Amino acid sequence: MTYSPGPHDLTALTRTTLEAALDNPHGRHGDLLLRDGHLRQSIIALKSGAQLADHNAPPAATLQVLLGAVDVTAGSGADLHLEQGHLVQLTKERHGVTAREDSVFLLTTVTGVDEGSHGD
Repeated sequence: MTYSPGPHDLTALTRTTLEAALDNPHGRHGDLLLRDGHLRQSIIALKSGAQLADHNAPPAATLQVLLGAVDVTAGSGADLHLEQGHLVQLTKERHGVTAREDSVFLLTTVTGVDEGSHGD
């Protein structure tokens, strides 16, 4: 993943990120768009059928589907079926993402919480 401070044109990035995923032998591509302390925003594209294997969840995260449709699977069976325009708070348990069709999503994460922070 690469990082640039922005501003970012999400419409153009959706197209170029998907093109990069389609050219990638693993069918995925992502770029880090914003970084501010513990806050991260990444754009991720998955070719239809490609997946992000189960991974640990950060302290807080949201996923917004910009194009296509994805399934978020969780060990508890609390699976989510998301389509373009959907925004969801992600579970705090291990989860994975699978593209039901060529898809691009914006992932927002909080990678840590400083002690004494006023957040939960």
